[in-house]
Amino acid sequence: MTVTDLRHGLAAQVLRGEERRRSHRVMIRMPVTLEFGGEGKRTTMTANTASVNDQGAMLLCPRCLPLETQLQITHERTHQKQVCRVTRAPIESAEGYLIPVEFATEAPGFWGISFPPANWKAVDE
Repeated sequence: MTVTDLRHGLAAQVLRGEERRRSHRVMIRMPVTLEFGGEGKRTTMTANTASVNDQGAMLLCPRCLPLETQLQITHERTHQKQVCRVTRAPIESAEGYLIPVEFATEAPGFWGISFPPANWKAVDE
C-alpha cells in the first residue's frame, strides 16, 4: 500500500463521517453556562464552545463531564436555554476538556448564526 493509497483511504473515512453529519460545524467560541446534577445538588459552570452545529456543540470546559451527563446549556449572549447530553467521552486538551453535546430536541437558530447549506463542500487546494 502506498502513501497515496493511505491518503485516499483517510479522505474516504473523513468523507463518510461528513456524510453522516446532520449539519455543518462552525468553529466559533461563544460563552455558555452549564447546569447539571441532581435535585439539591445542582452545579453551575462557565464554559465556551469550540464549535457548534444545529444539533449541539463541542464544548471547552474546565471540568470533565461523563458520557450521558444531562445538562442545561445557556447561551450567554441570548440567554436562551436548551437541554442536552454528553454524547462521547471528553478529550483532555491544554485548555480544558473538549466535550461533545447534543440537544435533547431540535433547536435551529439556538446559536444565532447562519450555517453553510447542507450541500456545501470545502474546495480542495
